[in-house]
Amino acid sequence: MRKDIRAKLQKSNFDFIIRKIPFLSCLSEDELANLRKDVVEKHFKKNQVILYEEDTINYLYFVYSGKVKVIQLSAEGQERIVAIRKRGEFFGEMAILDGMTAPATVVAMEETSVGFISAKDFQSHLLQNRQVLMEIISMLCSRLREAWLMLKVLSFAGAEQRIRVMLKNVGDQFGVKDQRGIIINLRLRHKDIAELAATARETVTRSLKRFVQSEEIEILENKHILLKPAFFKEIDL
Repeated sequence: MRKDIRAKLQKSNFDFIIRKIPFLSCLSEDELANLRKDVVEKHFKKNQVILYEEDTINYLYFVYSGKVKVIQLSAEGQERIVAIRKRGEFFGEMAILDGMTAPATVVAMEETSVGFISAKDFQSHLLQNRQVLMEIISMLCSRLREAWLMLKVLSFAGAEQRIRVMLKNVGDQFGVKDQRGIIINLRLRHKDIAELAATARETVTRSLKRFVQSEEIEILENKHILLKPAFFKEIDL
């Protein structure tokens, strides 16, 4: 790809991110131009590691295209999905602010393009601006509510109910409404659902089969999950 075309594409990706992230959209044109120079864009294939645990405290990243999953490994080596991020979203803000947040590995779920900014550049460009700081505080509160919601899911005694709530949460984030219900615009393997709901993959398989039989969900041809109105009636929040 020609250098000028690549530069225009990177600017377009960055400008899209600006509109999605409040703590960037409040910057002036000159401040954004300076910040853009320090953002590095990279492309990744499906299942390719984007950041290893030891690197995640050093970078804030923006998802320009595709989807990524943020995972942690247990002492036994079992993978657990902490979060899923799609185009226009970002991750790593807490780690580069305190340098202490529990690290996590970031993996591409599909062909993905990511923009990176180092902790040093993030601090020099953004933390001197009071309006940016207020937006970051608001964003951290939102992340905290998201974490509380995840804890609420894990607090449910029954594995099937955890799976229901997890699917609803993913539907809220990645759902597309149509006349049939909400389509989760994401290909989730049974293993992915099990990790998000903190349960066994076999339990997920049995539960999804029951949901299909009771006509609460439908597995579409592209493996996306359709959540029907009857599905939401069975969720006890």
